[in-house]
Amino acid sequence: MRNKYIEAFEAKQVEGKEIPDFKAGDTVRVAVLIKEGDKERVQNFEGVCITKRGQGAGATFTVRKIGANNIGVERIFPLYSESIQSITVVRRGRVRRAKLFYLRERKGKAARIKELKKR
Repeated sequence: MRNKYIEAFEAKQVEGKEIPDFKAGDTVRVAVLIKEGDKERVQNFEGVCITKRGQGAGATFTVRKIGANNIGVERIFPLYSESIQSITVVRRGRVRRAKLFYLRERKGKAARIKELKKR
């Protein structure tokens, strides 16, 4: 049983945010607001969503991309964070599980995910 004040606070955090429908396996582009001193800029982080977890204001998702020198980079984003400007689904992936942690051990062509065909 959750406290009604906490639920009201979380409902206020969640309202007004436009979150696209995506799942693990989808390639997403997350536009993150970065503050450097007194300047602000938007930086995109594009990669495969390997997990979504939680509910309400505490929901998070993890995005994995291959960075420079073929080093895997993962970032965990709060779904309703103020620093996230937008989330764009670049392509839909066809996967059979909800958590794609096995991609951490795969490299190159073995780490590819098939694209979901439109019907």
